[in-house]
Parts: sequence; C-alpha cells; structure tokens
Amino acid sequence: MKKVLFISSTGGHLNELLQLSPLFDKYESYLITEKTKSNIKLTEKYNVPGFLLYGTKDHIISYPFKLLANCFISLYYMLKIMPDVVVTTGAHTCGPMCCLAKIFRKKIIYIETFANQSTKTATGRLLYTFADVFIVQWEEMLKEYPNAIYGGWIY
Repeated sequence: MKKVLFISSTGGHLNELLQLSPLFDKYESYLITEKTKSNIKLTEKYNVPGFLLYGTKDHIISYPFKLLANCFISLYYMLKIMPDVVVTTGAHTCGPMCCLAKIFRKKIIYIETFANQSTKTATGRLLYTFADVFIVQWEEMLKEYPNAIYGGWIY
C-alpha cells in the first residue's frame, strides 16, 4: 500500500486539505500541520505523527528560526515515514517537506489554494517548478500555470 503524506499550514490551507480526507483510508496516510490548540484534536481522527511549529511570515523576528526548525522537523518525519507521495495545499510550512520529497525522489502533488483565483501564491510559484502534479482550482489559473491540471474546487 502506498504511503501518502498530507501536509499543509493551519487555517484555510488545512481546511482545503481535509476536504481530501476520504482518500486517507485508501492509503497508508499521515497528516502533518502546524501545532495549534485547535489542531491538537486532529490526532483523535487522523494519523498525525506530530506537528510543525506554528509561525507566519508576519512574525519577522521569529519566522526564520521557526522555518529552520521546521526544516529539521520535516527531515525527521520524512525519514520516519518515507512517504511515496506528498500531497499539499500549501503554504509556507510545506516548503521544507516538499524540497525533501524532491531530494528523496518522492512524488509531489500540489493543489493551489482556492483563495487565489487570478494570482500566484508564493508557494505555488516555488512548487510549480518541481511538483510532479500541479492542480489549480480555478480555470483562470491555467493562464498563470499553463502546465497545471484544472481540477475544480475541492469544496
């Protein structure tokens, strides 16, 4: 059975990723997101091996340190799980894991956020260059990402 790691930052990206939860039973699935009070309860329902540190780019002083820490945490989970596929809806916390997936020659499926109908996200710009499958939820986004797959809304 294929191992699939589902990863995203918290909030809307996680909400979008959880729309894919019917797929979790079809694979040996793992869910990783940022550690927040509301996300702790995810361990009751999903296979959550652990959490990444919460931090947004808005926290200018602490963000670089949290990003660096998340790189090491991601490496730990990559080595522990060694998934065949990484599926993500973004944002910043998925970057280190996707880079590691590429280094370890694992498949990456990126789903550009529903929130952006006509502009690229920073994560989308980065992962478009090396994701194995790049999916957009708005047909208009094919202008921005011509090699993407239009998948429609996941809601």
